[in-house]
Amino acid sequence: MKFTFRTRTVLLILVLAAAIAAVIAALSIPYLREAAPSASPYVPPEKNKLVVYTSHKEEVWWPVIKEFEERTGIYVEVVEGGTNELLETLSSSKDEPVCDVMFGGGAESLNFYRDLFLPYQAQDAEHLSGQYSLSDHTWTPFYALPVVLIYNPKLVAQGQLTSWQDLLDPQYKGRIAFADPAVSASNFTALATMLCACGREEDQEEILKAFAHNLGGLLMASSGDSLSEVADGTCLVGISLEETALKRIDAGDNLAVVYPGDGTSAVPDGTAILLNAPHPENAKRFLDYTISEDVQHLMAGRFYRHSVRDDIEEGDLLPELSRIPMVNYDMEEIGRRRESIMTEFSFFFGGEVQE
Repeated sequence: MKFTFRTRTVLLILVLAAAIAAVIAALSIPYLREAAPSASPYVPPEKNKLVVYTSHKEEVWWPVIKEFEERTGIYVEVVEGGTNELLETLSSSKDEPVCDVMFGGGAESLNFYRDLFLPYQAQDAEHLSGQYSLSDHTWTPFYALPVVLIYNPKLVAQGQLTSWQDLLDPQYKGRIAFADPAVSASNFTALATMLCACGREEDQEEILKAFAHNLGGLLMASSGDSLSEVADGTCLVGISLEETALKRIDAGDNLAVVYPGDGTSAVPDGTAILLNAPHPENAKRFLDYTISEDVQHLMAGRFYRHSVRDDIEEGDLLPELSRIPMVNYDMEEIGRRRESIMTEFSFFFGGEVQE
């Protein structure tokens, strides 16, 4: 059979390719045989371990913990979850704790579970702003989080939503994005802030009844869902934390932020060491690190979060807290009322309110 030059060239290339493949396969077999046994995972010595439960998003906890590991040589195991979920887990295992640090959670939630924590005064505690400093040191603030109202600017005119009282307006019934306060600690803070803004303690039942009624049976599974529901127009208005809303706006979402004229709160998230923590000294080093200048600069400059230190400037990303109207948010009082707030809201939202 006679082959053309082109055919001969193609056949030669195929033969060479097959030969090369055979050589590579032969050389690879010993390597594959040697590499077959899976390597054992690294198990650090107990003195270099730390177990952290966190309700922060990974984008927040990851750079903090990564840098802490690199600086200290301490290996950190991270367990993620919702604030209330994690605190309930810690409460149920308090006699034999497997966790060292609760990293995250609003002030009211941490106060409610304060019996779980070891009082510890962190290094640099003297630089904490007065309103965030706790006399008993059961937990240490991490950053401050103003609660804001949000709306879709394509569907709601500017100036139409100005206060907490507006969320009781029937025009928004069934179009309010609000997450379950039994799951989301930030939304419990929002609910308590609304109560502070709209009336006195004796008005609590009336306010909760009106708000639950205006939700129209709609409750988000998470605070992140609230932003998505408003941005896509499913809901007209909603409630969020300042930093989350501002990040979503920067990402291009159809959202606008309102600092309520009747006042809001800027309750800090915190960090706490568990009583009888398995690795208490490592836990103390981590807590010290959370309020260090480096970490607090990171929070203020990259994550739209207000520092709890009095020697860190706000930067250009955020309005000064002093310019935001604030309610008289007494964390101790809210902690005392927490159970009644949750019970009454659940009762009214559960359908006991009639048209």
